[in-house]
Amino acid sequence: MAERFVPDAFVFALIGTIVVVAAAIFATPTPPLEVVELWGKGFWELLPFTLQMALVVITGYVLATAPPLYRLIRALARLPRTAHGAVAFVALVAMTSSWLNWGFSLMFSAMLAREVARRVPAADYRALAASSFLGLGSVWAQGLSGSAALQMASPTAMTPAIREIIAHGDVAPGGLVPLTETIFLWQSLLSVVLEIAVITLVVWLAAPRGARAKNAAALGIELGEFEGTSAQSVPGLGEPLPAPRKTVGDWLEHSPLLSLAFVALAGTYLLRYFARSPQMLAAINLDTVNLTFLTAGVALHGTPARLMRAVRDATPATWGIILQFPFYAGIAAVVSKTHLNAMIASWFVGLSTQTTYPALIAAYSALLGIFVPSGGSKWVIEAPYVVQAAHELRVHLGWTVACYDLGEALANLVQPFWMLPVLGLFKLRARDVMGFTFLVFLVLAPLVLVLVAVLGMTLPYPR
Repeated sequence: MAERFVPDAFVFALIGTIVVVAAAIFATPTPPLEVVELWGKGFWELLPFTLQMALVVITGYVLATAPPLYRLIRALARLPRTAHGAVAFVALVAMTSSWLNWGFSLMFSAMLAREVARRVPAADYRALAASSFLGLGSVWAQGLSGSAALQMASPTAMTPAIREIIAHGDVAPGGLVPLTETIFLWQSLLSVVLEIAVITLVVWLAAPRGARAKNAAALGIELGEFEGTSAQSVPGLGEPLPAPRKTVGDWLEHSPLLSLAFVALAGTYLLRYFARSPQMLAAINLDTVNLTFLTAGVALHGTPARLMRAVRDATPATWGIILQFPFYAGIAAVVSKTHLNAMIASWFVGLSTQTTYPALIAAYSALLGIFVPSGGSKWVIEAPYVVQAAHELRVHLGWTVACYDLGEALANLVQPFWMLPVLGLFKLRARDVMGFTFLVFLVLAPLVLVLVAVLGMTLPYPR
């Protein structure tokens, strides 16, 4: 059904734009021309974020194709033996690594899936691609790079006005909620374990077998070797390519000296940055992740020539990000600046009680995440009224954040926004993988709603 009816990811961006603009015109008091103006002004507001996301793809690819990590990927790819076991294994690695860092997981898991596809030709290539993405559709936001939890724990991540709402007098001193009350709650960790176990079982059972499975060759996709990581170019996997030394320029390109100088400069900065941060985990953001990955990639590739080749090979996979992210920026501007999101939230809050509020917040976060798929910026918009309602209903503040994160991840299973960085690497379209991710959504959504409601009853207000 997904292959027949699901359009390309760009069509989702166009449909979302029309739906949100129409809703803002007909459901809010904002004049139609002002809605259009808000959309136009917001269209380019995420350009820095767009480049950050493109660099997530590029730096993740650079790091994953560095000789030591590529050897690790190849070693891991040897473990699965069966078609369904291969799909489940990629899903398990993707979810586990996404808890540590979603950006690294996105690219590392995609590279692993392609390598597994080479070694287990009976495995369904579409299912492998979908499994590599499941970390972002499940546990990433409850992990060390979860945007909302990091923002709640970082003093400078939100405005003083929002901090006052969170503080609610002396209920949450300083308007801060530490990570021990969000991602490190035993309830949150239990949710992560249950999600990983259930999803791994689901994809193991659902992976196509026999004649139903389509490998890359059946889809007309040539896997070959990654151009930057062929046996001839990776030390330890074959003879290294001879480095031309005919000119000074050639010598500089193939010498490790400049790479070592950059690693020393960037490494020193990162060490000082994290050392000076009051909370090391709160210092993790897209910029520090990208610079860390780039620094590690430069170090592991060794020479500027190898690094440039890896970046060149990664760049084609970023076209979807460059095209579509401005459309989502326009959607986000309309949703937030016409107060359409507050209107939607008020409906949920009006229908909720202390027991049902966690499930309703998870559902709301998933619903809005389909139209505004950006966890960090969304939370800045939503935190004031979501947290205020939690105070009024006397719901644990940290668990409110965890519920929001669980819903935020669910949206990624039915919204191809975050699939864009890896679809280019797989040479697939959204319709090729969304049948698999939607199946996981059908199982995971009710599980999440039950978990947040039941586990929420074990937590006292406020934190």
